[in-house]
Amino acid sequence: MVITERIQQYVQRLPTSFQVEVLDFVEYLLAKAEREEARQEEKAWSDLSLSFAMRGMEDEDTPTYTTGDLKVVFS
Repeated sequence: MVITERIQQYVQRLPTSFQVEVLDFVEYLLAKAEREEARQEEKAWSDLSLSFAMRGMEDEDTPTYTTGDLKVVFS
């Protein structure tokens, strides 16, 4: 039996007030899933943006700094 059919059978056996609670919970879970999907998509775009911004910089020589390069020293 498919899980949605099992859920439907159980929900039909509940009193109406509990069915309303189930509906609220299902709507909450759906909203949570949509937020998570949006977060994953945003992270993918962020990663892509960063990789494009950093593209070509892998082969650049990075400067080596010493304490002599500091203009202000905090103690």
